Amino acid sequence: MKTKFAFTLVILLFFTFSDSFSQRRKKSDIPERKQVHLILPEVKIITPSGPGPSDIPDLWLTYDIVTVIGVGDIMMGTNFPDDSYLPLNHGRDLLTLVQPILQNATLTFGNLEGVLLDGEGMVKRCKNPDLCYAFRSPQKYVDNLVEAGFDMVSLANNHTGDFGHEGRDSTVTTLSQAGIAFAGTLDYPMTIVERKGIKFGMAAFSPNVGTVSIHDYDNARQIVRELKQNADIVIVSFHGGAEGPDHQNVTCETETYYGENRGNVCRFAREVIDAGADIVFGHGPHVTRSVDLYKDRFIAYSLGNFCTYARFNLRGENGIAPIIKVYTDREGKFIRAEVTPVRQIGRGNPVIDRNNGAVRSLQRLLREDFPDSELIIHDNGLIERQDISAAENR
Repeated sequence: MKTKFAFTLVILLFFTFSDSFSQRRKKSDIPERKQVHLILPEVKIITPSGPGPSDIPDLWLTYDIVTVIGVGDIMMGTNFPDDSYLPLNHGRDLLTLVQPILQNATLTFGNLEGVLLDGEGMVKRCKNPDLCYAFRSPQKYVDNLVEAGFDMVSLANNHTGDFGHEGRDSTVTTLSQAGIAFAGTLDYPMTIVERKGIKFGMAAFSPNVGTVSIHDYDNARQIVRELKQNADIVIVSFHGGAEGPDHQNVTCETETYYGENRGNVCRFAREVIDAGADIVFGHGPHVTRSVDLYKDRFIAYSLGNFCTYARFNLRGENGIAPIIKVYTDREGKFIRAEVTPVRQIGRGNPVIDRNNGAVRSLQRLLREDFPDSELIIHDNGLIERQDISAAENR
């Protein structure tokens, strides 16, 4: 027991002093991603090369530690229906204040809402125009994601098809050319990239047309199993669950919203972990939802609105969100996680939230939704197992 406690203490000391070793590197100093050439049956793998987040200290890798950052919905402004919904300076300042955090991980991930398109495209038709939003960002806005350090984005959501085939094609081409991996559409259900000798696989699912279905568990398990055979760490993103503060709690039942089946997010998360997923990041409700641990694998049921400019409701819980940094070993087993709380100011600029809103929401939701969880969330945003926390306080 003393040996185990001593080793845990050493690990935590390395974590504590890690920031003093981290240095932001110029884009020209960041090595290109190594491509992973894989051929899997009946699937397509996108493995773009390009820059990404700055390296983590080499001393961390001595202990086989991998870090993955996940954030919520990203929509950097839209020129539909007109240019008044676009930010100044082409959105280059939107992520400036959180960029050092986003860059400090082995891999950084987010959920991209809308399309990257310079053309017109064919805007979607909606049964209820009052509930219909279409997001079309200029293609140059992808540079903001590159500069911030994003490696992967999910396209499995209700805005991927906002501007038809032209919008989808332009988005995947733009992301590929920028070196950002993506997954979640029927054409591109999964992706694999390599970081510091570690292969990361990602698949994404939603209840929306043109995306990989969150309801088809057999297909989801097959995709995850194939990824696990060819990647070290498998990340699964899902867009599911009812929306808004009134639906912030995870029910572990099938959720519907405006008549649409939004899935049973608990069952889905556990199904994909059973199949080999190591980290599950949820999106869709536009508010923060609880986290949990299942078979030593981390789940975030909703990462909320992260950077959503002009067209989103940012009042109350809708305007706060966590940046979650997950630490695992090289096989995906959970070690700990850290929450950086952010809030959106103005029309949608994420900044560090000194009021700690997302942390307090996660603490409350964990108590309400998963009272028997193995996890504990500290006031400083540290998420760890309760048994480790208890051992440290003896």
